[in-house]
Amino acid sequence: MYELMHLSGNTYCIQSPTNIGLVKLNDKDVCLIDSGNDKDSGRKIRQILEANNWNLTAIYNTHANADHIGGNKYLQGQTKCKIYAPGIDCAFTNFPILESSFLYGGYPCKDLRHKFLLAAQSNAESLTENELPDGFEVIKLPGHFFDMVGFRTPDDIVFLADCLSSKKILEKYRISFIYDVASYIKTLEMVKKLQAKMFVPSHAAITEDIAELAQYNIEMVYEIAEKIVSLCKDPVSFEVILQRLFTEYGLTMSFEQYVLVGSTVRSYLAWLKDTDKLNVLFENNMMLWMQK
Repeated sequence: MYELMHLSGNTYCIQSPTNIGLVKLNDKDVCLIDSGNDKDSGRKIRQILEANNWNLTAIYNTHANADHIGGNKYLQGQTKCKIYAPGIDCAFTNFPILESSFLYGGYPCKDLRHKFLLAAQSNAESLTENELPDGFEVIKLPGHFFDMVGFRTPDDIVFLADCLSSKKILEKYRISFIYDVASYIKTLEMVKKLQAKMFVPSHAAITEDIAELAQYNIEMVYEIAEKIVSLCKDPVSFEVILQRLFTEYGLTMSFEQYVLVGSTVRSYLAWLKDTDKLNVLFENNMMLWMQK
């Protein structure tokens, strides 16, 4: 864990629970793609930097989930590096309370204010093409989170962030976090056609061919959608839908799973309503979902 893996040319990967990119900009300077999930991740990254006499100039965050920006504050404090994050995710990086508040739908209780959902605050600037190192390309990957992006390095290595999950993760957790289902599917369809020397997903194995895994993730989205529609044969509330999904997929409810899966299910419901698969009715001051 936290081993430095050479991929090609000046591009490396620090293998960890969230894969981290490292790119040499010259003999001395390097940049990172994401920073791991907490201060400990930052320490381990710093040890790699020191062992190689590298100077960290910038962190390019793919999006603002806590496991991608958790090492930001520590590394910025240690190295004075710049931090860049895309679009709305820049605001979430500067004000991490937004993530747990967004997931919960209100002010989060203490059970949701921890490093898994609430990263330490760092000072990020908005990511623009002008801030990228020479030869870098931004790849827009909306769907999983607001303005998530990936990066293609000058060595033709593509870092895909959280736009897909490994088969092992999907088989275990079934319902992966999605903010915008329609955009997520479009992103995966685009990723299926991408060509690169190598692909580095954040939570799946590094591979030269991403198409099969992208298609598997697409199929899982439609499977979950069909399951939700089937649960709405009769008018049913969101809480009951969530309970039945947890039961049928053998998931265990907790505060974290309630907000992560719950937020995702709400996104599915919105997409299914917008695509005329479901309708909403209000009875006895309750919002109920039903097949259209």
